[in-house]
Amino acid sequence: MTGPRQIPIPFEHRPALQRDDYLVTPANAEAVAWIDRWPDWPGPLLAVWGPEGCGKSHLAQVFLARTDGRLLTMPDADVVEAGGAYVLEDLDRIPSLDEEALFHLFNALKSAEGRILVTARTAPARWSIALADLTSRLKGSPAVEITAPDDALLAALLVKHFSDRQLRVDAEVVAYMVPRMNRTFQAAADLVAAIDAEALARKRAVTVPLVRKVLEAE
Repeated sequence: MTGPRQIPIPFEHRPALQRDDYLVTPANAEAVAWIDRWPDWPGPLLAVWGPEGCGKSHLAQVFLARTDGRLLTMPDADVVEAGGAYVLEDLDRIPSLDEEALFHLFNALKSAEGRILVTARTAPARWSIALADLTSRLKGSPAVEITAPDDALLAALLVKHFSDRQLRVDAEVVAYMVPRMNRTFQAAADLVAAIDAEALARKRAVTVPLVRKVLEAE
């Protein structure tokens, strides 16, 4: 009789991005390809957009680590250095966005041959930008969507989180979890943490019945 089958992780790790745990699937592959291409972008700005929890912030951290870049909280042309790399997150949710400042930041980056990754929940075409020159700059910049984690990515995330906690799980456990959980990066981490706590409290292995109990309690 063979033992429980363990889940392999047939996904590419990203040591080149200095994030060993960054998993690539069709949901985020195009965005990762653009990060890999840095600084060879057609212009100073790359927009990555997608729903909350799809992994935009994680990718932004990968970019910062890869480029030794700087995280901005607001558009600021004065911080731009030659060849510098920057991140501006949730651009479409910045209250009272200073469009002139963003326009000047774009131009400063272009002059300094710098690069900036901006993230948002919506595509740039849907941003409420009134400044015509800024709209033109954004239209000419690449924009890439990250979709909500697909089944393959969710499964890989779960396996990674279980592995980080030194928990052994059978294939059927992950297969049971994927269609029943919230489909975000944070949800995967939170669910595994809750399962770990329940398993420790009950001194039991991670099984489908135990996972079912945790899911029902959420």
